[in-house]
Amino acid sequence: MSQQSVIEELQRLGMSGYEAKAYVALVGAGTPLNGYEVAKRSGVPRSTVYETLAKLVVRGAAYEVRAGEASVGYISLPPSALLDRMRRDFDSSIDALREALPQVASPPQVRLVHNLSDRESLLARAEDVVAAARNDLFLSGWPAEIEPLKPVVRRADAEGVDVSVVMFGDDPDPVGTTIPHRFSTPEVALENLGCRLLVVAADREQAVIGGVVNGDAWGVYTDDPAVVLVAVEYVRHDIAMHLIAEKFSPEDFESFWTSDPALRRLRADHGIPAALLARGPVGTSATTPPRRGRRGNN
Repeated sequence: MSQQSVIEELQRLGMSGYEAKAYVALVGAGTPLNGYEVAKRSGVPRSTVYETLAKLVVRGAAYEVRAGEASVGYISLPPSALLDRMRRDFDSSIDALREALPQVASPPQVRLVHNLSDRESLLARAEDVVAAARNDLFLSGWPAEIEPLKPVVRRADAEGVDVSVVMFGDDPDPVGTTIPHRFSTPEVALENLGCRLLVVAADREQAVIGGVVNGDAWGVYTDDPAVVLVAVEYVRHDIAMHLIAEKFSPEDFESFWTSDPALRRLRADHGIPAALLARGPVGTSATTPPRRGRRGNN
């Protein structure tokens, strides 16, 4: 990491630009510096360097060192000690806000639904939902989207959140209760859906639903109870179907899955979801989904 990157990270943690530059200069020196030397090494203007150093002293990030009656130098708090102090202060603020903010918040008057227009924002919002889980967490998706979420999913699992995952594909390092999707191969599911569908729902209170096709993605975040309920039930019913299927022998299940008339009727719309996604908003494409027949194949 470059020196400039270190300065930017310190700013993200609350230091001003001048404070971060002065602190990095003190750390880099390893010996007490006076104000003139800090200004020269850091680029902080001489007119403000002593004010900046005084702020670092108030923070506890630097200390005054007197080398003589008229000589004052400054030395940095060691980086490890500074980071530990920042972590404690940050955690203390989070704990205080977790208790105080709900007391000043008004009950929501409007349920949130906002669009996510790319894969980065889709995964970032999904990570927010995972991190908010306190009781239960439901996920369904392909390894390409589930894998980036695993660190925060594992943290939730370690904190006692009941984690349930349906995975379309191989997962050599599963987390929580992970069920591989067996009814259709990932390739067949992708062909039918038209995208790698991602569903993440936390505590029956909020959800992210989206899809990824090559480098493109779409999605929505919502705390609308009706949409969240549908997202949760989508994952729960997939898991329930797999648990039921395990009671069949492989041969009996294959026969049931391909031959049962009620299932054949439900699966007769193969490809329609993909066609609807390809069509996009009404009036933007001439693509027409295939007519639903009374029979269909995988």
